[in-house]
Amino acid sequence: MQEYIDIWTENGVPTGKSSLKEEAHLKGLFHPTVHIWFYTKSGCILLQQRSKHKNTFPSFWDVSVAGHVLSGESISEAAIREVKEEIGLTILKKDLLQIDVRKNVNIHANGINDCEFQHVFLCELLVDINDLKIQDEEVDDITLISLDKLKFYIENHNETFKLVPADYTYYAFIIEQVNKVI
Repeated sequence: MQEYIDIWTENGVPTGKSSLKEEAHLKGLFHPTVHIWFYTKSGCILLQQRSKHKNTFPSFWDVSVAGHVLSGESISEAAIREVKEEIGLTILKKDLLQIDVRKNVNIHANGINDCEFQHVFLCELLVDINDLKIQDEEVDDITLISLDKLKFYIENHNETFKLVPADYTYYAFIIEQVNKVI
């Protein structure tokens, strides 16, 4: 399925233009995305294992839910849609706590130049993870991980638990923000 996304300037201003996602990634055009981090009151974060068929970081553990904002879609609409698509959970706009907008550029060896403004949200997970329905095309597995264990993995760049090798300060920021709300 071909997806159109809105193009933004390198300063995060919508240009009024849209592009195929693949073209934006080929040309390094900035665009908005969403990251939704699910947490539990007991101090765990939901992680997803990216599908082994993904073009970037296949089989690595990543943010609970993430995706592109489709052309004409609001940031919150994209977050709600992506959560429903990837883990089968229905949430409302009021469930989302926006904690950041991050400018992020990743240039991959396979030719993908991913230039994003990531809209980062926290959302409390109020159901058992066994009740979630993962999207097979995008997600191979999900797990709850304690904040302490995640901190250990990011501090040690643990090879046995492959986290997407983002800026590791991002993970530390998420841990800090979750600790504030629990």
